[in-house]
Amino acid sequence: MAPPIPKQVFIQGITHDGRTFRPSDWAERLAGVMCSFRPGGPQPDSHLSYSPWCVPTVVNGVKCVVVSAELREAEVMAWDFVMNFAKDNNLQVAEACLVPDPPGPAGNRK
Repeated sequence: MAPPIPKQVFIQGITHDGRTFRPSDWAERLAGVMCSFRPGGPQPDSHLSYSPWCVPTVVNGVKCVVVSAELREAEVMAWDFVMNFAKDNNLQVAEACLVPDPPGPAGNRK
């Protein structure tokens, strides 16, 4: 049996009253601040890439930061920081998990 997929929290760039959050690069900035929080701790040049636990992305045209629940287990203060960022800025947050694409061509699924 495959191990369970870790849950993620999606911090969405939409406020609770439906406005687009600004500045437009907020997701990249937040993920950039979190770049040193990663499995195994900070590594040389880790400031040059995003942490796998905190990744900016776009979902259905909305900028988001996907935060892995693994961050909470590894660094609770870092987890609190990103969750408080969302709360302080009135951003919508959704718990979910990224579902990987199925292997092979879509027509071969049964």
